[in-house]
Amino acid sequence: MDAAFSDEQEEIRRTLREVLAKHAGMDEVRAAVLTPAGHDTDLWRRLAERPGLPGLAVERRYGGAGCGLLELALACEETGRVLLPSPLLATSAVTVPLVAALGTREQRDDLLPRLASGELTGTLAVPRGTLPDALGLTGPEGANRSGDSGPSGGSDRSRNSDRSRNSSRSRDSDRPWGGDWAGGGRAGGVQARRSGDGWRLYGEARQVLDGHSAGLLLVAARTGGYADSRTLLFVVRPGTASGVTRTRLTSLDETRPQARVELRDTEAEPLGPPGSRVRGEPALVGAGVAAVLAAEAVGAADRALERTVGYARVREQFGRPIGSFQAVKHRLADLYVAVQAARSAAYYAAWSGRPAAAGLALAQALETARKVAGEAVQLHGGIGVTWEHEAQLYFKRAASDELLFGPVDRLRARAAGTAGLFDTTGPFDAPGERETVVL
Repeated sequence: MDAAFSDEQEEIRRTLREVLAKHAGMDEVRAAVLTPAGHDTDLWRRLAERPGLPGLAVERRYGGAGCGLLELALACEETGRVLLPSPLLATSAVTVPLVAALGTREQRDDLLPRLASGELTGTLAVPRGTLPDALGLTGPEGANRSGDSGPSGGSDRSRNSDRSRNSSRSRDSDRPWGGDWAGGGRAGGVQARRSGDGWRLYGEARQVLDGHSAGLLLVAARTGGYADSRTLLFVVRPGTASGVTRTRLTSLDETRPQARVELRDTEAEPLGPPGSRVRGEPALVGAGVAAVLAAEAVGAADRALERTVGYARVREQFGRPIGSFQAVKHRLADLYVAVQAARSAAYYAAWSGRPAAAGLALAQALETARKVAGEAVQLHGGIGVTWEHEAQLYFKRAASDELLFGPVDRLRARAAGTAGLFDTTGPFDAPGERETVVL
């Protein structure tokens, strides 16, 4: 890997940092989250014109810049530094690749140019709390424990029985877009049924990123009966579709708006050719989302550390700056090393596009952001927890992102399974009872 960025990549970073320095200070961010859209629509249009942020990773034939995931990650690192509230993540990192991968030619020709220009924003709506499972970043609870064999008590028979059940649950959860995360029936979620030549959706999805303002919803809905149930993606256009109710939710991190989307007899069209079913593409999209999120978290951690170092240079105790004390120096040095390591992991994930690398990078970046934000609050003393100071905003972003896209231990376990680290069981298995476990 060549760690040096090209002139074009450096220009993207420089241009975006200049624009955000002028128009996305903390006062502007606080004002933007209070607007009905949850972000500064004028700034979004400005970013769409120069440097063409929404279409950065969209092919040129659809009006985009034709760049790749690494350029988008670099841009998100800059937006993360200022905690910019914007539709960038949900639109460019989630909606665009899904439409590009699954949409028909007509859908791509219709949607991608408008998404690239910033005229249209989009998001993915899945049942509450299942976004990381849907994107293949994590697995179902308990699925990663089957390889944890060891002297934890109980008989060999009970351990092998537990291992078998967990392995079966893991294999079921690995069926793309077919696991429990999709809801349906008593599990909630969204149901789809045919109505004449079209489809109608019923149900709700919560914690939908930018769901209250997005002009395009990609809704995961279950179709068919229990025996042949499957999950499809549907295109819903809230501006013209009936029966759509969107409610903005109160969230821990106001710079990451979320909404509840309720669908009552809402007309929709499948994303992709009629009769097709979604297969492995979401996992590929999930790797890109993880890389972008990792870069964004690194940007937030880097900015929080930068502000904390600046404060340690001017805050005095016992007649000298607190940054001159050895204990404080060591804490800041440890944070610096953590940020640089997380940045390297995020860059590699965006460069390689490997799912395992992206999952590990996201876990490391979220953990680093939480650590840096916590230390920032501590080293700022009493003012670090006040509403007026920005330190608490970075802490809320770190805590919220880990709740939305983690937790960290499940991200790492899923990445380890994707890399094949636990293909066989451990040394405590009885002879002849080894089995392959897919996380």
